[in-house]
Amino acid sequence: MITKECIETAYCFFHQKQRVFQYSTMDWQKEDIEYAIGSYLDTMSAELYDKLSQGRQHYLRQHEHFGDDLAEAVELLETMLEL
Repeated sequence: MITKECIETAYCFFHQKQRVFQYSTMDWQKEDIEYAIGSYLDTMSAELYDKLSQGRQHYLRQHEHFGDDLAEAVELLETMLEL
């Protein structure tokens, strides 16, 4: 079972990182955000990750798709929280 607290925590973290990533012009900053999200994924609820990834193995873990994946994750979490 995915708790509301788990969803809220992921949303706050992803939302904050996504906003910085979206407007950043510094490659090192974007790489730091990718690393931070990757580290977070290692500890977050596996059930929540499965729901967000919808079966995609490398969701939020591939550089080429990271920005789009992160924006999508924020939208999905907003829907789950009914924001």
